[in-house]
Amino acid sequence: MNRLLLLLLLALSPVTLLMGGCNGTTDDIGVVARVNGRPIALNQLEFQHDLLHMDGAGTFVPSVEALRREYGHILADLIVLELVEQELERLGLQVTDEEMVEEEAQVRADYPDDAFDQVLIEEYIDLASWRRQLHYDKSRRNFFQNVLRPQIKIDYLEADAYYKKHLKDFRLPESYRMVVIRGAMKGPVQRAVALYRESDDVAGVLEKSPDITINELTVGAGQLSEDWKKALDGLPNGEVTPVLETRSGFEALVLLQKLPAKMLDPTQAYPLVEEALLDRKLSEAFEEWLSKQLAVADIKISALLLEKAADDDTAGVEDDQAGQGADTDLEIDSGDGMGEEMGNEDDGDDEQALSGESPLDEPEPLDDAQDVSESADDETGD
Repeated sequence: MNRLLLLLLLALSPVTLLMGGCNGTTDDIGVVARVNGRPIALNQLEFQHDLLHMDGAGTFVPSVEALRREYGHILADLIVLELVEQELERLGLQVTDEEMVEEEAQVRADYPDDAFDQVLIEEYIDLASWRRQLHYDKSRRNFFQNVLRPQIKIDYLEADAYYKKHLKDFRLPESYRMVVIRGAMKGPVQRAVALYRESDDVAGVLEKSPDITINELTVGAGQLSEDWKKALDGLPNGEVTPVLETRSGFEALVLLQKLPAKMLDPTQAYPLVEEALLDRKLSEAFEEWLSKQLAVADIKISALLLEKAADDDTAGVEDDQAGQGADTDLEIDSGDGMGEEMGNEDDGDDEQALSGESPLDEPEPLDDAQDVSESADDETGD
């Protein structure tokens, strides 16, 4: 996704030439950017920045330069997401209120009772900002599914060529399918193993052994720990290893099946081939769409977010602003004049680019205590 970011940064870099501040109008209070006239609020920018440091809040004090870089990449994310939402509205495919109610209900369903609201309180998460980010995330997914995906075609010859070129990717290594029984004490693990071997009824075992966890796993031979390798070496299918002591308690492995290495044939590999080709084509389609949007977008950014806006006291820059009556908002026209600054003919030599990561790497919706509202890398796979 670095190419997507580059497209955005190329479009935004000219705005760093102006050093103006906010123009002080009521409409611009609390606004850090405008995308085709639609505002991006400072509180949304701060909300995402807080999420970025949620796990390590209070453990360090970032420099002003680091803060500007972080805010820059977050703003790049928000600008792209705002363009996505505007495109959905233009096509009549905008996210509905009913969809948002369903999205929030799905997230809340993962939390018992009022635990979700308690997380918001404990983590100082603003519900309105979280809902705005959830809306962005739903818009992003809808855009890929309903706008870009119908444009993608994958024919058999293309899939066959990909399969032949990437044969090594479709070789499944030797692996082990097993049940792992874990507990804090050795005795309960031993009893749970005996119960499992009698009936293979996981629910029944768990009901009788509330302090035990049981999981079925398939693990490649190369991914086994040394302890597991030794315990499974020569073990017949259906047999159980001795109870092993771990740093967190005890565990036993029930070997269900040792699976030999094999090569997937074209029919078996097709779902994987299709997924790989789809991810690549979606990424390419998004790049093309984004470059076209940036070519016509009217994007204004507050000068206070730019790396040198608040601390460059160069006399020449100040003189230029005084002489030109520089606009206090920063406007870009990234069409044929990309690289030119609207309302300012002095390009100067101080181009600074906002820096960050992929415009699609946004936080996912809250599905555990520290996860609020991806990245598009999971959408695009790039």
